[in-house]
Amino acid sequence: MPHSDHIHYSPSRVTRHMRQALLRQRAHLFWFTGLSGAGKSTLANALQVVLHEQGRLAYVLDGDNVRHGLCRDLGFSPEDRAENIRRIGEMCNLFLDAGVICLAAFISPSASVRETVRDLVGPDRFSEIYVRCPLAVCEQRDVKGNYKKARAGKIPGYTGVSSPYEEPGNPDLLLDTQSLDREQCLTLLLEYARPLISIAREIPVGDYEQSAEI
Repeated sequence: MPHSDHIHYSPSRVTRHMRQALLRQRAHLFWFTGLSGAGKSTLANALQVVLHEQGRLAYVLDGDNVRHGLCRDLGFSPEDRAENIRRIGEMCNLFLDAGVICLAAFISPSASVRETVRDLVGPDRFSEIYVRCPLAVCEQRDVKGNYKKARAGKIPGYTGVSSPYEEPGNPDLLLDTQSLDREQCLTLLLEYARPLISIAREIPVGDYEQSAEI
């Protein structure tokens, strides 16, 4: 998307590394992808609760919630879906710059749009979490009633019904919610996330030199 040539970036003296030192954590984006009903938001919110109880600042970004505000002007065409994820990626980038652990739960059916977010925030700060569940099981759950509407033709282009979902070929973490319950998935999530969000040693909040080493 083109932008004005008259826009200039304004740097901040307080850096991401300094904010991470203040929060005693590393900012990281955990991107939960999978079919509707697979359990993405459930797991993201469960992880947020545990991290909060541990004294960490984490925030859940949910597909439906974002479409109530930031992306309320977008539909579900391939172009609008790509723009939806682009905006979310930019928002996640701001959260990471603030030192926050991001838990993003979005169907994000295209491998290319997921890679766009990875490239945007940086591969070292991005983890693709594939919440896998067979379509038939997701339809049985049909938590929001959308599969029934999609089968009836009331929701065009619905992922898994009339629009494809591209499974991650090599996700950073695979959670199979057909065979694993929430607690088992949460245990795997915590084991995976711990080394990515932990700071190895205490660094003074105002130390401009040492904070760059985080």
